[in-house]
Formats: sequence, C-alpha cells, structure tokens
Amino acid sequence: MRTSMKLGAYALGLAAVFTAAMGAGAVAGTAPATPASHDDAHADGNAHAGKHNAAGEDGRGGQLPAGLQVTQDGYRLAPVSTTLATGAPEQFRFRVLGADGAPVTRYVTSHDKDLHLILVRRDLSGFQHLHPTLAADGTWSVPVAVAAPGQYRVFADFQPEGHADGLTLGVDVPAPGDYRPASLPTPARTATVDGYTVTLDGDLTPGGSSTLTLSVIKDGRPVTDLEPYLGAYGHLVALRDGDLAYLHVHPDGTPGDGRTAAGPQVTFHTEVPSAGTYRLFLDFQHAGKVRTVAFTAVAGQAIPAGTASGAATPAPTTSAGHGAPGHTHG
Repeated sequence: MRTSMKLGAYALGLAAVFTAAMGAGAVAGTAPATPASHDDAHADGNAHAGKHNAAGEDGRGGQLPAGLQVTQDGYRLAPVSTTLATGAPEQFRFRVLGADGAPVTRYVTSHDKDLHLILVRRDLSGFQHLHPTLAADGTWSVPVAVAAPGQYRVFADFQPEGHADGLTLGVDVPAPGDYRPASLPTPARTATVDGYTVTLDGDLTPGGSSTLTLSVIKDGRPVTDLEPYLGAYGHLVALRDGDLAYLHVHPDGTPGDGRTAAGPQVTFHTEVPSAGTYRLFLDFQHAGKVRTVAFTAVAGQAIPAGTASGAATPAPTTSAGHGAPGHTHG
C-alpha cells in the first residue's frame, strides 16, 4: 500500500474512534462541550429543585414556590460578596440584574422598604431580616455577621419598578469554618424571647389557606401596645425544611386603620405549597425594639396544645437594619 493510502486509512480510523468516544461520553453523562458559568449552574440547580417540588410534592401545576430560583422573569440575584463574616460584621454586597444585564436601580416600596433581605442557615437557624442600602450604581450593601459557620440562604424580596408583581430570589452564600448543623426544634405552641411569650394558634394546611394567630404576652400580661414595624404589627416568614421554599406573609389590617388592634393578637393568612415541616419566624416591635421568635410546624399535623419551644433562634453577632442594636431574636 502506498504511503498516502496508509495515511488516509489511519485518519479514517482516528475519526471513527473519536466519534465512538463522543457517543460513549454522552451516554456516560460527561460535561457539555461549553461549560456553564457558576451562576448558571446554580440557577439550573435551583430550577431543577423547584420543578421537582412543583411537579411532585407541591402539585401546583408547575408553579414554583418563591426563593428556589436565583433568576426569574429576566431578573437575577447576583452576589458581589462571596462569603459571610463570622465575628466582626463585614459589608455584604449584591445586585439585582435586569434582563439587559444592567443593575436594577428603581424599585417599588413595599412595607416601608424597597428591598427586604432574609438570611438563614441551611439548617434553619441564624435567621436575620435586614434592610440594605442601595447605591447609585445599583449595588446593595449591609453590614452582616452570622453567629456560626455554614451554608446560608440569602433571599432578596423586592418589586422592580415596572414589574407587576414582587419577586423573591435566593442564592447560597457560605460562612467559612467548621459547620456543625443544628437539629430542628420540635413543633411547639409557645416561644419566648426577652421575657415575652408568644403563643401560636392554628395549623398549616398543605396546599390550602391557613389562619395563624400569634398572641404576645410580657411578664404574664397581654401586650396591647405593639408598635408599628415596617407598616404592620408583625411580619411572618415561613421556610420549608429541606429546600427552604419561602413565604413572606403579612397580617390582617394595618396600624391606624380603625379596626386593627395593637395586640396582643396578630393574625396571618398564609398558604404553604405542600406537606412537610416549616419554620415560622415572627418579627414584632415593642418598647422600641424588634424581636423575633421562631416556631416549627408540620403542614397537615396539629401541634399539641401546651407545648413550648425547646430551642431559640441564635442572635446574630451584630448587623444593620433588623439585626441592629435594639433588635433581638428568640
């Protein structure tokens, strides 16, 4: 065989081997030829989790619970800071990017703020409700310190100007160090903080509306002079254990509307998307301080009467806004 014919046969053989290898790689699930960015991979992972929940246990026709996605309707939550600080607070910075890739700079005010930032560790401890400051270039910033290392979920709750609805986007941010997950407290009817006792009346109904009433008592006496905080007598955030599906619920009525009492009871109407265990975080203000108490509840199961919370939500070392001095967690 002539040299040129030998080379031609050799090239054809290489091509066949290369084609077979590519086919085997596709079957084995090797990485795509064009790798996705870290943010894209994170978004795809959250979208996958949301689709699983919507199509599976959520059963709501493909409607995803809030907070499972890093991007929605063309908007993306883009952290500038890559870690959270333990100990001394450090500035945590992030942006909300629009469909054009530019930072969003105009928002619709909701409950006295343009954006609410919720921070919680993946084991549902270390809850913080913060209100960052917006710079002219579209960068949000807030000093943050978390109580313990671990993987944290950061939720941005906001409504861009010109968008019909509010959005809640979420992204994971680590606090480096030795992560020791905490066990979720058992379901309970009462929780305490700073001498206040809060009682939960009502149970979560999976896939339906639930009425929850929280009653605040101080040193054995009903509190009838709760103070307005962010335009309400209380704020309730519900997070589902496991994937941290997010619900931000506001109470019946508003301060000064002529019908809403300033305590001791604050009533909420909420919907949880599925059966499962949820952590409920209530913020209320009294005597010039905002306090937070937390409850564990299982959708579809009644909490036994008279049960008290056996664990408290750890207080952050310090931070701004909701977590600043004058704000305590129970």
